[in-house]
Amino acid sequence: MPSHTERTVGDTTVLELHGEIDIRTEPALSARLDALTAAPGADLVVDLRPMSFIDCAGLRVLCRARNRVEARQGRLRLVTDSAGFRRMLRHTNLTDAFELHARLTDALGCAGPAMSGRSAGS
Repeated sequence: MPSHTERTVGDTTVLELHGEIDIRTEPALSARLDALTAAPGADLVVDLRPMSFIDCAGLRVLCRARNRVEARQGRLRLVTDSAGFRRMLRHTNLTDAFELHARLTDALGCAGPAMSGRSAGS
């Protein structure tokens, strides 16, 4: 798994990912995200800003987490300021699949329904 920090803010778990998210790190990251998304109504923010690289395996892990959260009536938000990551989402037609935010404070402060594919505060 890429190095990470994890903390709880209110009822929200914030997982900050550092380094590369690729086929080598996919199994460990997938296991951690499965644990974080196992409970009904899980509220998870994944901060990707410190991430240096993500490939299709990493994107697959994020999609799996999104599907698990939605199936359990939870919420997943991604924090990214990476034009490259947003471009990857566009090219894979996943822009509207994720609730995106440019800043962690926006992701934590935003309540209500998902703002898929739009970045609050940018």
